Amino acid sequence: MFQQDALIHEFPILDQTIQGRPLIYLDNAATTQKPLAVLLASRHYYEAINANIHRGTHHLARLATDSFEKARQTVAKHLNAASSDEVIFTSGTTDGINLVANVLSLSGRIQPGDEVLISTLEHHSNIVPWQMLCERTGAILKVIPCHEDGTLDQDAFHALLNPRTKLLSLTWISNSFGTVNPVEEMAQAAKAVGAWVMIDAAQAIAHTHIDVRALGIDFLVFSGHKVYAPTGIGVLWGRADLLNALPPWRGGGEMIAEVTFEKTTYNALPFKYEAGTPNIEGAIALAAALDFINGLGLTSIQEHEQALIRSTAEALASVPGIRFFGPDARAGALSFNVEGVHHYDLGTLLDQMGVAVRTGHHCCQPLMARFGISGTVRASFALYNSQRDVEALASATLKAVSMLR
Repeated sequence: MFQQDALIHEFPILDQTIQGRPLIYLDNAATTQKPLAVLLASRHYYEAINANIHRGTHHLARLATDSFEKARQTVAKHLNAASSDEVIFTSGTTDGINLVANVLSLSGRIQPGDEVLISTLEHHSNIVPWQMLCERTGAILKVIPCHEDGTLDQDAFHALLNPRTKLLSLTWISNSFGTVNPVEEMAQAAKAVGAWVMIDAAQAIAHTHIDVRALGIDFLVFSGHKVYAPTGIGVLWGRADLLNALPPWRGGGEMIAEVTFEKTTYNALPFKYEAGTPNIEGAIALAAALDFINGLGLTSIQEHEQALIRSTAEALASVPGIRFFGPDARAGALSFNVEGVHHYDLGTLLDQMGVAVRTGHHCCQPLMARFGISGTVRASFALYNSQRDVEALASATLKAVSMLR
């Protein structure tokens, strides 16, 4: 197990007070804080090698290009991709999902009456692009329901699968309830009917090992800022044969092989999907973040975070009228409400006591509607959180509830 007490000093932002109290940061599902290794990687890029990439022959351009492509190799290794050519840098999970939805629309591979399958647990970013695809193509959006414990109804899932199912797009870990979906088994079932499979790994990337080849999927997306890297950088991984067969989406520099006024030919992977100047610094910092967590050990991080979630559930169980959402076996996040107390009011008072949590629908309005609520209080965890944070949350929640009733 890594030394968590020593580790917190790697995150300068956490060394501050809010309302005269030490900051307790439990909003990691929204965004994670950045370690010194990531901050220094960003600073080094701008101080030492800042230049545009791929097309320049001068010294700084060569250094920047080399660092950017090494970052791509780091991501490929982290995902166990067959090749770094399968790693497309994007602005984040939302951008990656929209990219796939748009190229599938443009490809003509989605026809009227075809079906796209998602789940009740999805973030809006894994709902709206598919609704838009269905509007463009005449396809039909189908939704896997969930049980009262926040797990997906597997019987309903298998009943929904049929030869018309062209795509399953599924979150690995729910950003709202912390539900961990059995993505490998569900992917196998979808592939058995000939569907493509996309996995939203925005939450999974910081909490579990990812092996895209072992999963047997077609696409996977994640955001850097969920895994201790900057905002504005993300990854779409896709099978090379599929990405090669699909059309490009955005046009411009770098994604071309040759341009004339009569015709443009397109570049090879991964550049085919990276039009324009990319977030060079972000990619380099993302690689530093992945190196950072791999140096600590993802298994140790996972064990530490899961112990904190269990401890938090136990500590909050004594709050009168509390209701937890999601299964007991959660990852990343713990969502709850307290009877007679609005989640927004509770979150506001927690902030007054130095505890940062998220309140609201967590960009999962259909999921909230399924449970007849407008939102929840969500505490979400990262490698730098500790038992001290658990105790602070429990104490502040008890005090806030007593004030609000």
